[in-house]
Amino acid sequence: MEVADLRVALFSGNYNYVRDGANQALNRLVDYLLRQGASVRVYSPKVEEPAFECAGELVGLPNLPIPGRGEYRLPLTLSAEVKRDLEQFAPNMVHVSSPDFAGHRAVTWARERNLPILASVHTRFETYPRYYNMAFLEPLAEAILRRFYNRCDALVAPSESMAAVLREQGMGDDISIWARGVDREIFDPSRRDLDWRRELGIGDDDVAIGFLGRLVLEKGLDVFADAVTELRERGVAHKVLVVGEGPAHDFFAEKVPDAVFAGFQRGADLGRAVACMDLLLNPSVTETFGNVTLEAMASGVPVVAARATGSTSLVRDGVTGRLVEPGRVSDFADVLEAYVTDPELRARHGAAGEVRSREYSWDAINSAVADAYLRLVNKRQQELSA
Repeated sequence: MEVADLRVALFSGNYNYVRDGANQALNRLVDYLLRQGASVRVYSPKVEEPAFECAGELVGLPNLPIPGRGEYRLPLTLSAEVKRDLEQFAPNMVHVSSPDFAGHRAVTWARERNLPILASVHTRFETYPRYYNMAFLEPLAEAILRRFYNRCDALVAPSESMAAVLREQGMGDDISIWARGVDREIFDPSRRDLDWRRELGIGDDDVAIGFLGRLVLEKGLDVFADAVTELRERGVAHKVLVVGEGPAHDFFAEKVPDAVFAGFQRGADLGRAVACMDLLLNPSVTETFGNVTLEAMASGVPVVAARATGSTSLVRDGVTGRLVEPGRVSDFADVLEAYVTDPELRARHGAAGEVRSREYSWDAINSAVADAYLRLVNKRQQELSA
């Protein structure tokens, strides 16, 4: 069997209605598969005004807005219409990318038909409750995830560090790596634009500590704010450049009142914004890969990140940036102070990160998923013919 023989049914909780790193990766995967001649059908909630035009053909799933996070939709089930569409499409591979209600139903549907199932892991869902004062729910969330992933034939994780966590949690044994790539046309040190920085009130000699991503609590906004506040209390001059939007904007703006909020950026504008940072602070522990970390590295920007899944596979501590134990505000402030006060250190680590980022090619990365599909389909066919 070849890639062109694949018929993949892909289930996503958010394929294109809100832009994020996970659905960008899924869209690139679908585009790659289609270019190789495979057939792909995507099942996900649909909205009237999606964030971007998606790759492939999209079939809508019944859904409801998530309470308190209305920009996101919760897929509920597989309707009779969706099931008819699935039967007509007749996939030989089912890929689930979100452990929601519809994802569980998709796994059941595939198991009833003896179809191989691949699950891709995009975020640390079990860590989310701690950011909403419900940390006591983490063991329950982990148990639900374990049941979901153990009903799949194999998993793909975006980093070896995340794969190790999944194995330790008992999520599965067949776990391979589906890393992430970076668009070198967009993210490059040459995108730095001093005029744009000046328009934002950031001087040529100012050191801009950047935040990049959706403004949601689980991105570590509290740690970021506390670290830069401590830096300011030490008398270390700097600027804060925030690139992104989200429901926690007002919370973050209150915590870092002197920050420059550049809002949501995309395409070449996003590349310019990242290159205009002097270092990136990424204190999140919910990432499974860390797309923003890789984008900063490609832009020649050193990264200060929490020592957590994703970042530990990207950042070479003391070479391309620094890794700090999660939540240790004073330690984050110490590392930030070292970078702010040492331009040669920033330049050296930024250049090393840019070189490392060249290892991430999207087509080579996505071919690993296609190989996993083929392995699972061939294995299932051999089992059925035995």
